[in-house]
Amino acid sequence: MNKNNFPQGDAFRRELDGRYRKATIGQTAFLSALLIAVISLTALLYNIVDGAFGYTAYEYKIDPSTITSKPLNELSQQELVDVLKTNLSKGAYNKLNNEQAMEKRSQADLLSLVLERIIRIDTKGVWSLTESLFHKADIEAEIAEKYPDAKLEFRTWLTMSFLTTPMSSRAEFAGARTAILGSLWLVGIAILFALPIGVGAAVYLQEYAPKNLLTRIIQTNINNLAGVPSIVYGMLGLALFVRVLEPFTSGKLFGVTDSNGRTILAAGLTMGVLVLPLIIINAQEAIKAVPDSLRQAAYGVGATRWQTIWHHVLPNSIAGILTGTILSISRAIGETAPLIVVGASTFITVDPQGPFSKFTALPIQIFNWTTRAQPEFHAIAASAIIVLMVMLLSLNATAILLRNRFQRRL
Repeated sequence: MNKNNFPQGDAFRRELDGRYRKATIGQTAFLSALLIAVISLTALLYNIVDGAFGYTAYEYKIDPSTITSKPLNELSQQELVDVLKTNLSKGAYNKLNNEQAMEKRSQADLLSLVLERIIRIDTKGVWSLTESLFHKADIEAEIAEKYPDAKLEFRTWLTMSFLTTPMSSRAEFAGARTAILGSLWLVGIAILFALPIGVGAAVYLQEYAPKNLLTRIIQTNINNLAGVPSIVYGMLGLALFVRVLEPFTSGKLFGVTDSNGRTILAAGLTMGVLVLPLIIINAQEAIKAVPDSLRQAAYGVGATRWQTIWHHVLPNSIAGILTGTILSISRAIGETAPLIVVGASTFITVDPQGPFSKFTALPIQIFNWTTRAQPEFHAIAASAIIVLMVMLLSLNATAILLRNRFQRRL
């Protein structure tokens, strides 16, 4: 040691080696955290994709050759209508025709009806993508031994038909259209409710509110509300929107008589309350980022506070506000617990026609399908998860595009 207590010689080298050793350990720890995150995400994606594709073994309860001499997929639209009319009871045919006229149905829709209502597919087994790729011979041997009459085909459960057909009690014919429309209605109502209120509250807290104890209490509670479990918001929605405001949320005030408070409007408002604290906090951060020099310049030329906010603060913070809002809504679209409490349907075949309709949503359907014992429902649940993830990624991509667009204008 010298008089300044700096190590010299071998002591200096040992200390230097120790510092490099600590730096290497720190870097390794950070890299390990990143690898764990990447592995977790990869395992999640693999598990989802693995369930949405694979071999399926099935039998027809009624041999198609006893109904028509031609292969089913080669029948024309009129021939399929004739098959339905001949083999269904008059009441069942009229019910389907009343839901949608047979003449207006597509060939694929008619073929699906024939398979579901007349041929009736009986699924014998479903295998994952991994099993289908690496154990094909074992699967074929198992089918030949247990179900010699069964057909084995590689099936993609995520199809255009899955996106455009309503729900069904049979997984082979179930679609996610009703759930997708329900989720879109929820998101729309939540945005219309939470965006103006959230931005307005943020503007007041940031630009008008005095810096006193009451403001600090309100700000603290808003921050705490952002971390409240979503099930609590579901209970709030049940008490407030479903029961107290039932005349409004059920549509009775507007002449709707076939509904109660468990409507898509009540669920959308509940989701709006759920994301409201997040929108307020994000909007406040965006407004804080606007330089004070802009405000001072506006005040210097005689602008009022409102003119300063409208012409300078909001245009310069709009990119951050919209980004935070869309990311907040991304949380709402994946929530399940509040919707269950508010009263979402687990099985509904009618698309939502308005805010006073009964509803379901993609997370509800995913939860419902994963609780079923039949493996084919697990396959369509995996497909629905992919649809939900695509919707989330679309919202996030929209947020990025909006942010970049508004930033270029500034």
